[in-house]
Amino acid sequence: MRDVLVVDDDFMVAEIHRRFVEQVDGFRVVGVARTGGEALSAARELRPDLILLDVYLPDMTGLEVLQRLRSEGDRVGVIMITAARELDTVSGALDGGAADYLIKPFEFPHLRAKLEAFAARADALESAAGVDQSLVDSLFGGAAAASSQTLPKGLGAETGRLVLAAVRDAGEVSAAECAELVGISRVSARRYLEHYLSTGALELRLQYGAGRPERRYRPV
Repeated sequence: MRDVLVVDDDFMVAEIHRRFVEQVDGFRVVGVARTGGEALSAARELRPDLILLDVYLPDMTGLEVLQRLRSEGDRVGVIMITAARELDTVSGALDGGAADYLIKPFEFPHLRAKLEAFAARADALESAAGVDQSLVDSLFGGAAAASSQTLPKGLGAETGRLVLAAVRDAGEVSAAECAELVGISRVSARRYLEHYLSTGALELRLQYGAGRPERRYRPV
C-alpha cells in the first residue's frame, strides 16, 4: 500500500482528490494539507510515498514546496496537480524532480492512470536486480522518450515531453487542442505532433465532417 498526501488549498477540491485516490487499488490517503507549510510538516511527519501537490498555495508555491523537499533530501514522489499551464511552471516541476503533472480539471481515469504509472515505475525499481536498457526505457517512456531525443531543429525536448504527455492524458487531440493544453501555438503543436507521428510514437485518426477531415493524434 502506498501512502499519499493530498495538498490543495481548496477544501472541496482536496476532498475530491482524496476520494479519487481511495478508489485506486494500492493507494490510500494518509493526510491532507492546505498550505505549503502544512505540506512540508506533513511530509516530515507522515513520510508519504507520494504527494499530490497543487502549484497555487496561499503561503508559497507548490514549486517552492518541491524545492524545499529536495533540498532536505526527501525523494518522495510528487505529482503536480494544478490549473497552471505556463511552460515555466511545468519546466520547474520537471527540473524539481516531479514524477508527473496533471492539469485541472480532470476526470478520475486521468488521475488513476497517473497513479498506476507511478506504481509501475516504483515496482520496477524495487524488483530490479540491476539496470538494463529495457528497464531504463520502461522508466523513461520507451519509444516516446527515445523519439524526443532526436527532434528536428527548432523543436525542444522539454516541450516535446509536454506534447506527448498532453496526448497521453487526453487520449486523443487535434493540433488546436494540443496547443491549448500545452500553451504553445497551433503551428508549433502541429509540428511536434507530426514529428511524433513520423517516429511511430503517435498514430493518426482522420475525423470526417464538413470540409477537410480533422487530423487527430493519439498514443500508439
